[in-house]
Amino acid sequence: MTVSALLISTGIALPLSMVLLRSEKVASAVLGILGILYTIPSIALLILLLPLFGLNQNSVIVALIIYTQIILVRNMIAGLRSVPAATLEAATGVGMSSWQRWYRVQLPLALPVILAGIRLATIVAISIATIGAKFGAGGLGTLLFDGIAQNRFDKIVAGAVVVGLLALLLNRLLILAESYFDPLKHVELS
Repeated sequence: MTVSALLISTGIALPLSMVLLRSEKVASAVLGILGILYTIPSIALLILLLPLFGLNQNSVIVALIIYTQIILVRNMIAGLRSVPAATLEAATGVGMSSWQRWYRVQLPLALPVILAGIRLATIVAISIATIGAKFGAGGLGTLLFDGIAQNRFDKIVAGAVVVGLLALLLNRLLILAESYFDPLKHVELS
């Protein structure tokens, strides 16, 4: 559930970020709206989504997409803006189309910043998905909430440890991916 929500969210955030790069005013307005949505407490948002999507994982997936948008869009915009204009001009100068320039130059150079956003969004998604178990989404949060309902400390600790380890593992894997895709790591200095 968390992975599918992150894939959908990334699929929305990347084209949205590219559109927002064209207008500072529109970007400011959209980021403001996304920021407001992010401030809504997760339980309140899940309750608001129940009439639309039901008491199941669909409500949680939509909530995850909403919560991760601000993180992803902000980082994608920052990453894409961080590519020096001279680099983009050089790509145009060697005959690259705007698509080639984006795909072969801008995206690879922005990728470490984009991956940092995906890493943060992943941690946020794991925490909200854990709460989502209370709303019929299942997952690792079920162990926690069952432990609370049954007054079983062992289940509560087991659930918390597993969720924490999952978050730490994914965080570490995404840090490694950021490092791997960092263009400065592949530059030889003479």
